[in-house]
Amino acid sequence: MEEIVVKVDGKEYKVLVEETEQGKVLVHCEGDVYEVETKKDIEQSAIERLHKKQAAEGGKIEITAPLPGVIYDVKVKDGAKVGQGQSLFTLIAMKMENDVVAPRDGIIKEIKVKKNDNVNKGDVLAVLE
Repeated sequence: MEEIVVKVDGKEYKVLVEETEQGKVLVHCEGDVYEVETKKDIEQSAIERLHKKQAAEGGKIEITAPLPGVIYDVKVKDGAKVGQGQSLFTLIAMKMENDVVAPRDGIIKEIKVKKNDNVNKGDVLAVLE
């Protein structure tokens, strides 16, 4: 946990900030605990909405990196049949493992990365049909 001082409406508060093993951020303030939404959570939510829209439209979906990092594991091959929610890649970012999952059922048309590749947020990792 990290102690910081925040200012809200001109009043200063000493708070403790904690990141859980599940990647959630908790803020402890004056005996209360608040779960906060981070920029990373908001960005991931936007990516999930885009994938849902693409899935509803059918056709190809580009599966992209949700954040910058290093490809730790590629769990599928070109031509593989995958199910919605199936883990396709493990991405290491900020010392944490992040699963990149299939947004819908389909077939992996093309894998565009390999183990130990550095990727930026938004880079295409695979194409799903």
